[in-house]
Amino acid sequence: MILPTGGVLEPLEPWRADEFAAHLDRAREHIRPWVGPSFVSTDLGGARATLARYAESTARDGARIWGIWSEGTLIGGVMFVEFSAGTGVCEIGCWSEPAGEGHGHVGAAVRELLRYAFDVRGLHRAEWRCRSDNVRSIALAERVGMTFEGRLREAWQVAGVFHDKAVYSILDREFS
Repeated sequence: MILPTGGVLEPLEPWRADEFAAHLDRAREHIRPWVGPSFVSTDLGGARATLARYAESTARDGARIWGIWSEGTLIGGVMFVEFSAGTGVCEIGCWSEPAGEGHGHVGAAVRELLRYAFDVRGLHRAEWRCRSDNVRSIALAERVGMTFEGRLREAWQVAGVFHDKAVYSILDREFS
């Protein structure tokens, strides 16, 4: 799918593990403070395992992951961290390497996930959870129309340090 920004959004499947590993080499230190440690694999085997977990979850109609390509290079992505058609709730996440920032690709991709969740799958609520000091992530949640719901105190541990987590959401009737 071609995004309005010119980026390309496609499923990030295990057969793309080589490309995902190379992307993580460019992105790792930039995203490490903001994403879970199991996502930031350090080798091809880890990248393949991450994509295999998402592929297995997608097959069960759960979490899923897409990559964003710009000029043929994987520069970031979006995912349903959680996806439950049964409860009508999902959680969306994203990441980008430095070269992928500032072009609107991630925001456009998040809007596509919201469209899919609400218009295609009929979900009721989409959530966004991030460290409360992740200014870029918070700005993106607000740009796509999400509402701040609260702060989970010291709910995110990175390198032995606990950080607060901000929670945002948008309901199906609020999405346009």
